[in-house]
Amino acid sequence: MTGVRDVPADMLIEKSAQKLKEIEDIYPPKWAQYVKTGIHREKSPIDPDWWYIRSAAILRKVYIHGPIGVMRLSAMFGGKVDRGSKRFHPSRGSRSVIQTSLLQLERAGFVIKDGKKGRKISPAGQKFLDNTSYEVMKEIAETRPEMKKYLKK
Repeated sequence: MTGVRDVPADMLIEKSAQKLKEIEDIYPPKWAQYVKTGIHREKSPIDPDWWYIRSAAILRKVYIHGPIGVMRLSAMFGGKVDRGSKRFHPSRGSRSVIQTSLLQLERAGFVIKDGKKGRKISPAGQKFLDNTSYEVMKEIAETRPEMKKYLKK
């Protein structure tokens, strides 16, 4: 069975974002076009579909690291702050973006709460990501025949 760890993350996130776009529970809020994704950024994202890409990335992180909370996710999506001639320091990503995205994924049925531990992947979310990773592996196997042995469903 092809899993999330068997395919490249960028290809899986891109394919998942395309599928999340079709789900009506997941949509960018009105403030999404103006917001920065963290204190380490100077401007808001240029890509108009960045919300779906971030939601797919969050869903993948919850699948791999879950149960996980908003603070740990914000640390994962953070970066380094440019402080001029002083040393760089790590900063967290926007917790509002992560919280809103998690609530939408929870409403869609892909993520569930795990008490005080945070959120973990639901069976529907696991099925969604496993099926998407299988499709990505099929695309890879078309160009690289040696990868066909991993296509067992």
